[in-house]
Amino acid sequence: MRVLHIITGLGMGGAEQQLRLLLRHVPATCDVLTLTNAGTVARGITDDGTRVTDLGMAGNRDLAVLPRLVRQIRAGRYDVVHTHLYRACLYGRIAARLAGVRAVVATEHSLGDSQLEGRPLTSGVRALYLAGERLGRVTVAVSPAVGARRNRWGVPWQRIRVVPNGIDADRFRFDPAARAAARAQLGLPEDAFVIGGVGRLTEGKRFDVLLRAAAQLPPDVRVLLVGTGPQEPELRRLAGRLGIVERVRFAGETAHEDGGVGSDGRLVGDGNADRARRAAAHLPSLLAAMDTLASPSPEEAFGLALVEGLACGLPVLYASCPAIEGLPRGERTNSAYCASDPDSFAQVLYGLRQSGPSPHRTAPAAVRHYSITRSAGRLMDVYASVLSGPNQEVNPR
Repeated sequence: MRVLHIITGLGMGGAEQQLRLLLRHVPATCDVLTLTNAGTVARGITDDGTRVTDLGMAGNRDLAVLPRLVRQIRAGRYDVVHTHLYRACLYGRIAARLAGVRAVVATEHSLGDSQLEGRPLTSGVRALYLAGERLGRVTVAVSPAVGARRNRWGVPWQRIRVVPNGIDADRFRFDPAARAAARAQLGLPEDAFVIGGVGRLTEGKRFDVLLRAAAQLPPDVRVLLVGTGPQEPELRRLAGRLGIVERVRFAGETAHEDGGVGSDGRLVGDGNADRARRAAAHLPSLLAAMDTLASPSPEEAFGLALVEGLACGLPVLYASCPAIEGLPRGERTNSAYCASDPDSFAQVLYGLRQSGPSPHRTAPAAVRHYSITRSAGRLMDVYASVLSGPNQEVNPR
């Protein structure tokens, strides 16, 4: 089976990392087209042995990308075209139809109740979204919550398949040596209580809540934010206004793999200094350096970072996490809901600090629900269904 994946960009991000991981586990011959930004994840995918082509799209209205997409699809003689993220889903599904490919799958990675990929949902965005739906056969939702949101828009359930995001849990197993190395590199005291936040630094992630909560906590509490984004300058200014600049670390871009990238976004090399930087840039090492992982975002599509935190044996706090909320109630161990406001987070975090870090950081059994091999198998079932089943048009209402 030949599959073409089309994605909006391949800089560091959850959807991008998930695509890279899936490519390793899906038993199909795959190529990747990125509309723009063949960044860090693109280099990783190429290193893994999958071809990546950057179409260099100039902007959302660069219609010249369509004929190039059509040519690439026809030349590759693909059985399935699989699109990821809003812009790629719109242009990719149009191009696939023009190229004569009917087996078109899209994955919805980050649809919230009021936002899509961190941007407000407008009537125009919704109209284009549903128009694109007509051109595909199936859309994959990364959680039942995302599937339900799409269904409320008028997308029939028979066109929706839930395939949860997956992780390679072994990569996130707690490593005391990695914890010590990452803390030393980041200047975090061994006895500090470190609150972690992982994700794009955007307004919707509400990392300001963590900073305001930390300002209410004793001075041994530190905050480690992992990721980059447009809100970073404002978060740095907020730390200054709260008087906690010395207690906050911005780790910047990270990689899930050994070797990754440094906080300046450059690929890490092989020298001794580079190996030290590599430890700090490696997401499992950064998770090991934390004592808890917190997500104050009130609107999430899945909550992949929290699942990775659980795999590292961390207690996790969340304002919204379909991945955890979708587990059987008895399996929601090592996790707790917390309202998305500084006082609520400060109260729960203070209790965790008083309890101290667990001497035995092991992943709860619930992590097995999100195995990447399981997700890859379910995705192959989706491919088989679109290759054999009739096309069904969406009837938005």
